[in-house]
Amino acid sequence: MDDTIARILDASYMDDLAARPIEEIRAMRAECQEVETGLSFLRRVAQGHLDIVAAEIARRRDGGEPADVAALVDRLPEILADHLRAPGNGRLPTTLGPGRPDSELEERLADLVAASGIDTLESVDDDALRQVGDDLSELEQEASTRRRALFDRIDGLQAELTRRYRTGEASVESLLS
Repeated sequence: MDDTIARILDASYMDDLAARPIEEIRAMRAECQEVETGLSFLRRVAQGHLDIVAAEIARRRDGGEPADVAALVDRLPEILADHLRAPGNGRLPTTLGPGRPDSELEERLADLVAASGIDTLESVDDDALRQVGDDLSELEQEASTRRRALFDRIDGLQAELTRRYRTGEASVESLLS
């Protein structure tokens, strides 16, 4: 696990929130959101690769003709359309950048794609293709699990900020200064 994510997910990250300055709580929330955005992007990239592999497995199962790269590119909107809306609570991204990726998962994804041969799907045998699909699915699940844990952190930090505003420890005017 990436050092930043390991630090954020460590139980001590959330210790003594009530005693921390509000600026620190906001910075912690922003850090968590940035890391979650990076994981979200990585998960979507892994899911895209997985969708392409699944489409190739289905093509072979159904006896379709091998497609060249141009034909695959033409089919991408159809292949990827199933995952335009991810399951979950529909949180909107809070940053426009790609976020801070999980370097460990990012490296695993790059290595997996490079070693898989999915850039030349027709040359990959059925067993290897299924294994690539399994590996991509496992990586996507790990990214999803880490995202859920980050959402727990974000929710906890947001709850602390809300508590401070509700009790008067912080004021909306402090946001403007």
